Amino acid sequence: MTIGELADLLGAEICQDIFPDNQIHGAYASDLLSDVMANAKGGALITIQAHRNTVAVAAMKKIPAIIVCNSRPVPRGMIDAAREQGIAILRSSESQFAVSGKVWEMLKENSEA
Repeated sequence: MTIGELADLLGAEICQDIFPDNQIHGAYASDLLSDVMANAKGGALITIQAHRNTVAVAAMKKIPAIIVCNSRPVPRGMIDAAREQGIAILRSSESQFAVSGKVWEMLKENSEA
């Protein structure tokens, strides 16, 4: 599944839309950026952390998409940093729990196809 397909299936708003439409094969949910640095292995990052440091960690871990949950505002600085790195920013009105469950289901269905 591509980042664009993920956004469509989640009904998520694309806040930063200049990115390669890479395949997503996994995801990691966390709000503790040191945890993301230690444990994430690419895929999408599901979080409520909406700031530049989230983008810096995503870039370091080669995470192509950040999904910001709970309709958190996405500041201009985060969008600009993500654009520089080619990282998509999606925003969902749903909780991290709901988004994580949906992404897991989508990835599971996609791997079985």
